Amino acid sequence: MLFKDAITGENLYKRYVKHETIMLYREGFEVLFNLGFTIKGIVCDGKKGLLQMYPGIPTQMCQFHQKLIIRRYLTKKPKMQASIELLELTKILTKTDKESFVGGLNQWYDKWEDFLNERSYATFKKKSAYKHKRLRSAYNSLKRNLPYLFVWYDHYELNIPNTTNAIDGHFSDLKNKLRCHNGLTEERKKKFIDGFLKV
Repeated sequence: MLFKDAITGENLYKRYVKHETIMLYREGFEVLFNLGFTIKGIVCDGKKGLLQMYPGIPTQMCQFHQKLIIRRYLTKKPKMQASIELLELTKILTKTDKESFVGGLNQWYDKWEDFLNERSYATFKKKSAYKHKRLRSAYNSLKRNLPYLFVWYDHYELNIPNTTNAIDGHFSDLKNKLRCHNGLTEERKKKFIDGFLKV
């Protein structure tokens, strides 16, 4: 688990963990606070609970991670027109401003609201179910995360990145280098990572 300064590119804090948890993130932030850091903004992948952890600090959800969530729900090549249009709208998320994206999402919903709310009735069940569950989940994910997708735009003066690409690229580079040293013991791998991250 790594905390990185988006402005300087400096790695600030790392910890070896089996699973990322909100408690571990909170402990990481507390370490930085105790070291005297002032956190002006947070960019994260949208892990549940992390977006709301510090209400007083502007927290941006990585737009690229949001795009991946939508692609998981709709696939790369959806068949339904409503899904195709929502996927196309999501593709411009990282390249547009707040008003354009929100306006586009509202227009999409106005056009497809009835379709989105279609229900199917099975004779052996008493309750009906939504017909287009994955499409609804994709739309609801965008709607739910919308307050966190343009924090960089609302706080332009803070120079908050809109993605976690800087840290993701760092990890990709690390993974590629570790592949060249597949035979290392866990202890030696950690030493290698310590040297690579310099934290």
